[in-house]
Amino acid sequence: MKSERSLIKQAAVSFIVPVLLLSLSAAAQEMRSEISVQGTGSFTKDSNGNGVQNKATNTGGFLLGYRYNVNRRLSAEVNYGYDRNTQLYSGLLPGRVQANVHQFTGSAVVKLPGYRRVLPYVLGGGGGLLFDPTNNAGGAFVGATQQTKGAFLYGGGADYAFTNHLLLRAEYRGFVYQAPDFNVANLHTGSWTHLAQPSAGFVYRF
Repeated sequence: MKSERSLIKQAAVSFIVPVLLLSLSAAAQEMRSEISVQGTGSFTKDSNGNGVQNKATNTGGFLLGYRYNVNRRLSAEVNYGYDRNTQLYSGLLPGRVQANVHQFTGSAVVKLPGYRRVLPYVLGGGGGLLFDPTNNAGGAFVGATQQTKGAFLYGGGADYAFTNHLLLRAEYRGFVYQAPDFNVANLHTGSWTHLAQPSAGFVYRF
């Protein structure tokens, strides 16, 4: 009787242990979530309209992201970015407004066929750019207030996998939005502009 019970226990252990190991291995390979930290550059196209010319200074900032991998090819992503620039206006009433620029976006990511450790992708989505005047001396304009502009987002990039968990990311994001006027009629161009944002940083996958 004891030997029979012992055999049953051994058989159960022999079955359960491999199943658990396979389950843990599958869970480890699935790794659906990614967090990223990147340094960015921001380069805005000049715009003009209504007798007003608008030029933004080039600057740098950072981008934080979370990506959820729905399957091998499709992911959903949310990002927060920050930089600070100065909007320069010329025309009947010249002025300059220094502002903190906060970026909130959501996008769909389509992963393309990779090669070895290089994993390319394209993305598209939208969000908002919040322009918040600093009111610092030399960069303030009377009446300028915080303003949010809706933006269309497109881009692409590639990850290089150092390990299963750690990746290096190089990316380009482009934004199309209406030039800010900080709710001041004399700074309103009524035109659309384009922000080019290259970036690079690290990704942790889990």
